[in-house]
Amino acid sequence: MNFSNFGQKFIQPSGISQLMDDLGDALKSEQPINMLGGGNPARIDAVNRAFLAVYKSLAEGELGSTAIENIGNYSNPKGDAKFINALVDFLNRHYDWGITKDHIALTNGSQNAFFYLFNLFGGQFADGKDKSILLPLAPEYIGYSDVHIAGKHFVAVKPIIEDSEYNGEPGFFKYHVDFDALNNLPELKQGKIGAICCSRPTNPTGNVLTDEEMAKLSDLAKAHDIPLIIDNAYGMPFPNIIHTEAKLTWDDHSILCMSLSKIGLPGTRTGIIVADPMVVSAVSAMNAIVNLSPTRFGTAIATPLLESDELKRLADEEIQPFYQAKVNFAVSCLKKELGNYPMKIHQPEGAIFLWIWFQDLPINTVELYQRLKAKNTLIIPSEHFFPGIDTAAYSHAHECIRMSIAQDDATLENGIAVIGEVVRGLYGQ
Repeated sequence: MNFSNFGQKFIQPSGISQLMDDLGDALKSEQPINMLGGGNPARIDAVNRAFLAVYKSLAEGELGSTAIENIGNYSNPKGDAKFINALVDFLNRHYDWGITKDHIALTNGSQNAFFYLFNLFGGQFADGKDKSILLPLAPEYIGYSDVHIAGKHFVAVKPIIEDSEYNGEPGFFKYHVDFDALNNLPELKQGKIGAICCSRPTNPTGNVLTDEEMAKLSDLAKAHDIPLIIDNAYGMPFPNIIHTEAKLTWDDHSILCMSLSKIGLPGTRTGIIVADPMVVSAVSAMNAIVNLSPTRFGTAIATPLLESDELKRLADEEIQPFYQAKVNFAVSCLKKELGNYPMKIHQPEGAIFLWIWFQDLPINTVELYQRLKAKNTLIIPSEHFFPGIDTAAYSHAHECIRMSIAQDDATLENGIAVIGEVVRGLYGQ
């Protein structure tokens, strides 16, 4: 059976397919797996109770008809109108952005959103130019790498690496945007960039670009009349997995992407795009062709929580403190296992991962991944997180791992112990 070029592209091995396969295999394995490689959020009791209460109300009493409406009817291609109206009110109430329902479209998860956006702003244009998406700081999210249909889709810039401390302890580092390199990119000067994109907090590293860095990126995008796409899946106002000072901003030159996944509803596949109405209209048209309409179950659960501000309270008082405690526990385990070895941890400023750098590791982290997998411990190797960069001679791209901190403490402790055992053995060679 023959597939088209389009089909051939999507059946090739990829980092994101490996990640999701590992997640699925771990969930059905008869052996205990230290699942430190996936992106699934933690199950937080207080948050789950809130979701369950809304879920029950949808099927009971006066709201019973709401459940039937959400299961039995399509929304329009923009997404569930009641949720969109609640989100407009919520964002204007807390940020005074002055947006309307015309500024929001929903998608079937963030991955769906980035497939749309990267192919709207990257690829071949009517003037004959092939335009790429600019990642101002790599490493970046593994799921970006393979969503483009054709063309050279990414141009990326290596980070400036700065040593740092965490809670007064050394052994940490932080990435910063290299604006000198960014401003001198030939592709920018030649008009070959269709959009700038960054995640904040960053998946995989937990880096939070500073407010100053975000302002400079916004100015750069405006100077070249291209949008700044901000992947806010872990950011404010929900799930608010941020452990440092940061401000959330938006204007009509920005495309802000949010999600219900990391608040604890990944299975409902609900992505949110806040953008200029022209972008929203394009996304709505793509939804109609690709999906007919976005799913409605997640929005049915989230709507009353948005209207009452309970979702923000859960993010601020339950989700953010939960992950802050997880960070501190995981860091203490890593320091115990490898504190005397050439390990550095990226400053843990947000998201649900730690990014760990094993300097001068005798093997690359793809091979380390295989050795850990043989010991029922899953992480993600760093090579997959540098789209747009030739990593052949960039050793740093082969020396890091992404480790999830969303698991229970026993799994974290056991998994980190396995990582420590294997890595100590490698350095010992």
